[in-house]
Amino acid sequence: MNAHIKRWITGAIAAPLIFLLILYGSETAFSCFILLLVVGSVIELKRMFFGTERRWIAAQGTIIALSISLPAFWGNTPLVLQAASLSLILCFLFFLLRIRGESIDAGPLGIAVLSFIGIPLLLTHLILLRLAPHGAQWIFFLVVLAFSGDITAFYTGRRFGKKKLMPHVSPGKTVEGAIGSLAGSLTGCALFRFLFFPSLPLWHLLMIVPVANILGQLGDLAESALKRSAGVKDSGVIFPGHGGILDRLDFFLFAGVFVYYYSIMIFGR
Repeated sequence: MNAHIKRWITGAIAAPLIFLLILYGSETAFSCFILLLVVGSVIELKRMFFGTERRWIAAQGTIIALSISLPAFWGNTPLVLQAASLSLILCFLFFLLRIRGESIDAGPLGIAVLSFIGIPLLLTHLILLRLAPHGAQWIFFLVVLAFSGDITAFYTGRRFGKKKLMPHVSPGKTVEGAIGSLAGSLTGCALFRFLFFPSLPLWHLLMIVPVANILGQLGDLAESALKRSAGVKDSGVIFPGHGGILDRLDFFLFAGVFVYYYSIMIFGR
């Protein structure tokens, strides 16, 4: 079975489950789902950069990540920032305590901060978005934005793609595909807004979608750059044809943060 068929089969199974979770699942159920994804992302990043040995690193990273995400689970937004700040201090302290000899390599510290604080903090905004006013609709909106953009980028890039976007980061992505992604997100979100989110003013949609789509594509490229630096093709293998958890969440890393803060600007907390 080739990768393209695996991709469609996985999507056909996963998409309905995700929609059911958002539509019928409680805020608690959705938050637990994101917490699992946060832990899975930390484990993937640990394996990418530190290998399969030194399991204590994965345990440490999981504890740090959960300390950041759990306050969002309880709806305590200020505590998320406090936990992230404390975790950053602890990472620096652990780094200092492990220095031996005159040679100092800050590379592992940067990887740890990015893996155990940065990525979980970004993903935690999905929990905050679900708890915000019209939370379920916003999550659907973000999913539609990502999926419609991803699908149109894939087929537009295959059919019309000529000019490479960032060949040293992601050789398969093209400028034409990026434009197709933006057009697909605009079309999908406009249809979703008309059918399910009429309380969202149209001019706000026209402001949100282009910025969120571009940020989503940048998140995709950032994750690709991480994989290239780690020397791996996919972040994991949990989703056949799609790769790992981060391979599926990369679009949401930056876009989810933007949509959350824009949503509270419109409707409040």
